[in-house]
Amino acid sequence: MSDEIEIDTDDIERRMDGALASLRQEFASLRTGRATASMLDPVMVDAYGVDTPLNQVGTINVPEPRMITLAIWDKQMVGKVEKAIRSSGLGLNPVVDGTLIRLPIPELNEERRRELAKVAGQYAESAKVAVRNVRRDGMDTVKKAQKDGLSEDDAKFYSDEIQALTDAAIKKIDAALEHKQEEIMQV
Repeated sequence: MSDEIEIDTDDIERRMDGALASLRQEFASLRTGRATASMLDPVMVDAYGVDTPLNQVGTINVPEPRMITLAIWDKQMVGKVEKAIRSSGLGLNPVVDGTLIRLPIPELNEERRRELAKVAGQYAESAKVAVRNVRRDGMDTVKKAQKDGLSEDDAKFYSDEIQALTDAAIKKIDAALEHKQEEIMQV
């Protein structure tokens, strides 16, 4: 390989891993019939005029598989938190008990499970697009470096390495999707 021109494949791999990490975060917010604190990550509360994540206005606990509890720190925020959860589109009905909010997680029906599996597929496809965009950027960098004097052999080496990283990232995304769809369809 040329000493002067080098392609940063570590950066490309890091960016592809970032797409996978983002996918896992999106998957965590998908409801699978089992309570997780991460289900509430997309919910934002208007706290003192600023949109604030739920975990910054109270303590989130999962005492049992079908229940989430929120211990709100400020009594004045309870109504706003309840309103934010109801309007979040998660399909949860909060039960208020003083500063404690209970969120029972209803059983998912077959139709809703299929919808969630499709949504998971859309998330995975978005992650694949992100990985392909990183691949394209990497290949463009190789082509530019080749114009700047990178040898054909080195260009082929870097192109093959970028393609191998892409294939590995796509394989991880497919595996994560398959796992999530199994989890969603599990009764």
